[in-house]
Amino acid sequence: MIFTETKLKGALIIDFEPQQDRRGFFARTFCSKEFAAYGLRPNIAQCNLSYNYKKGTLRGMHYQTAPATEIKLVRCIRGAVYDVIIDMRPESPTYLEHIGVKLSAENRRALYVPEMFAHGYQTLTDGAEVIYQISEFYAPESEWGLRYNDPLLEIVWPLPVSEISQKDATWPLMESILIGV
Repeated sequence: MIFTETKLKGALIIDFEPQQDRRGFFARTFCSKEFAAYGLRPNIAQCNLSYNYKKGTLRGMHYQTAPATEIKLVRCIRGAVYDVIIDMRPESPTYLEHIGVKLSAENRRALYVPEMFAHGYQTLTDGAEVIYQISEFYAPESEWGLRYNDPLLEIVWPLPVSEISQKDATWPLMESILIGV
């Protein structure tokens, strides 16, 4: 696997190294030894699959706080998504900064999302499927989210939002979180 660091410490883009012959190719998409050797936590508590009917669907921006902080390994296995993560670690020099990465069935890329990063994506195609390997079990009491269109975050989504859940559309704005409202 090829691990590429991003401007957000601990967040990585992961590409695989295919072994190709006349039949096609074979590649490792996850190896706990390689993850550990790179200093990453390879624990997986659950795997989730998200199917999205319409292009423009937005899911996010979600994260879990202590005691259930989670790491995610996210990959799009059908279609394409624009995946965004936001550094929510107050002590980090990149606190509240974000990156966006295109994940697609075609580029076969994965995004390693560290603990205390908000995560979300917008579908770029109809029928996009995303698989998540997650280090912790879902804990509703630790769940938090950010508004996808928060002016403080300045995320530029590639498409108009065609579908979003009521919950994701109404997360609080950062301004209210920062002043403790």
